Amino acid sequence: MSHPVATSVEQAVTAFRDGSPVLVHDAADREGETDLIYPAGAVTPEAVSRLRNDAGGLICVALSHDVAERFDLDYMDEIIEHPASEGHDLGYDSRSSFSLTVNHRDTYTGITDDDRSLTIRELAGAAATPEDTDFAAEFRAPGHVHLLKAAPDLLTERQGHTELGIVLAAAADRSPAVVVCEMLDDETGSALSPDDARAYAERHDFPYLEGAEIVESLG
Repeated sequence: MSHPVATSVEQAVTAFRDGSPVLVHDAADREGETDLIYPAGAVTPEAVSRLRNDAGGLICVALSHDVAERFDLDYMDEIIEHPASEGHDLGYDSRSSFSLTVNHRDTYTGITDDDRSLTIRELAGAAATPEDTDFAAEFRAPGHVHLLKAAPDLLTERQGHTELGIVLAAAADRSPAVVVCEMLDDETGSALSPDDARAYAERHDFPYLEGAEIVESLG
């Protein structure tokens, strides 16, 4: 389904409910990046191809804090017993949201568009009914899909793409699992500028939002 570039959070939520990706720029004084964000349940192999080729960053699945806790998923810096996991000094936040990397057990290598889309869609299904999911029986680690664990209090605690995406999913009545992937500039190798991200959104009829708009409307 085609949607015009969003002029409101309400339009973006409607598009997200229909399975359309949304572009979200967090903030100039944070990462300063625009992520292409999909509801995880809508991710097809073609969507993974778009994420690889048009966005180009790291394809991750963000889960709500409650779902991650249900699946016994800790933050990666709590899992790794290695000096490299200590003393994080992040310029954009107090900590990273990374948790495990996983493949669904029905995948082969886990990296193909078919395999990754299967893992992502199954994560969405698991997140929708966590009480009925034996996570370790369905997924294996390590794998090729990076999991992110949202902050418990979402946007009141942290305003990263992880939390922004989960809040969008809740407003759209989607499973609390979203795919986030940074949009990079092929010429510079840096984050795609907000102007260029907006232009991409206009070309493809995808909504574009500033993180502050989501915080103000849904936070």
